[in-house]
Amino acid sequence: MIRKPIAIIVRALIGLAAVVIVLIIFLLPAQAIPAFARKYQTSCATCHSNYPELNDFGEAFKRNGFKFPKDDDSFVKEPPVLLGAPAYKKVFPKAIYPGEMPGNIPIAFRYSGNFNYNASQPPAVAAAGFVPRTDLFAPNTFTIIAAGSFGQNISFWIDDDISAAGSGANGGLGDGYLKFSDLGHYLGLPKNALNVRFGQFELDLPFSQARSIYPSAYDAFSEPAMAPSTTGIPNSVLTTNNPFVLGTPQRGIEIGGYANNGNFTWSAAFVDGTNSSYGLASSLSTRNTKDVYLRVSQRFNLERDPQSRNDVQAAGASGPRDHTSIRVGGFYYHGTNESNYGSSTYSFLGTIQEPFYRAGGDIRFKYRKMELFGVGLVGHDNNHIVDTVAQTIANAPAVTYTGGFAGSNFWIYPWMIAYMRYDFVNSPADFANGASQYTTRNRYSPGIQLLVRANIKLIGEYQYHWGVPYAGGTLFYRPSTFVSGIDFVF
Repeated sequence: MIRKPIAIIVRALIGLAAVVIVLIIFLLPAQAIPAFARKYQTSCATCHSNYPELNDFGEAFKRNGFKFPKDDDSFVKEPPVLLGAPAYKKVFPKAIYPGEMPGNIPIAFRYSGNFNYNASQPPAVAAAGFVPRTDLFAPNTFTIIAAGSFGQNISFWIDDDISAAGSGANGGLGDGYLKFSDLGHYLGLPKNALNVRFGQFELDLPFSQARSIYPSAYDAFSEPAMAPSTTGIPNSVLTTNNPFVLGTPQRGIEIGGYANNGNFTWSAAFVDGTNSSYGLASSLSTRNTKDVYLRVSQRFNLERDPQSRNDVQAAGASGPRDHTSIRVGGFYYHGTNESNYGSSTYSFLGTIQEPFYRAGGDIRFKYRKMELFGVGLVGHDNNHIVDTVAQTIANAPAVTYTGGFAGSNFWIYPWMIAYMRYDFVNSPADFANGASQYTTRNRYSPGIQLLVRANIKLIGEYQYHWGVPYAGGTLFYRPSTFVSGIDFVF
């Protein structure tokens, strides 16, 4: 009799707090803007229809080494610092080739924090000692971003989470790379048909996970490969234990290009193959192989008007907009996981090498205020079975999974975006390990985002989760969550 009034009071306080937060943010003036907006004295909306996702102009700006695609010099409001006289170009290599640095320190900051509300769960869940948390402002991430150009053909990007989940220890470097553009110019190739970047960077994924507009990661890009914990055969174990996931940064070198005004893109990356997913980077220290990632895509511009089709962005009654287009692409990642059993119970195994791959395709359709997209992929890891008594090893069926996501974004107003996303992962190994109620894990995520200013965003999303086991794996519940929060950059 007492719990019901208390629950009503708690919900009322949560609702009041949300209203207060919204009102405060709507009253805040947008006085600070990111580094590129300061350089060109323009709105963040010039490159982002819903930051951090890039619109057509933003994509062209990025491809051009963080410079305006046309007449960049006439738009710059903060002139760069010249590193040498232009005449040095004529006497090169007898002089250092002249370059430039940004006129002011090109630094921006981003903060994101979400309110996560978990509905009440079956009593047996609490009896088992697990109560889903309701958190204010998590992951509570503060990021520093530095980006710019060192001349006509050299650009850089660095982003680092100074604090994540309220702790600097949980932060770390995201991307940190240097890029040389238009190297194909010396070979007579079209502009930006050949570029190279090196350092640490997110793979050329069809949809960025590091700079996604959504508060949650793509499940298919966050899937590791683990063999079932039981084999059904006495005294035997399976060896696949690959924590690699597609969505985290890699260290390496990438060559690629954007031929035909960026309608056709290609990239080939050679990377370490180790990343910091799930905090397991240290467990991969024995791995000394290198991996390769390939991607190609083709965009078909469907604008009827020839002038709009050839411009950087199409034009409409309300101003510039993205081109009506369809983009299709494919990607392939190949690597070799190494598991070192030298210091474990199975020392007789030594180091086991198990090749793996991830392959998939993607599609994206843009039409006026609507965007539809989807990705499908398959994961495949070689596997072995070990007889721990006879101390023998043999090939075993591969650990495989399929996954992907599909969704839609719709701009009700330029500042109000509704969306729906569906994620799925079909993994027999995860199901055998008790990760979900069914072989396929499904998640539905409808949401809405409001651009209070061009650099301030409110987010609201409901995540209808897949079934998770409790009570010894005999019962299941869905830890569905409502997520709301703020995201601003300056």
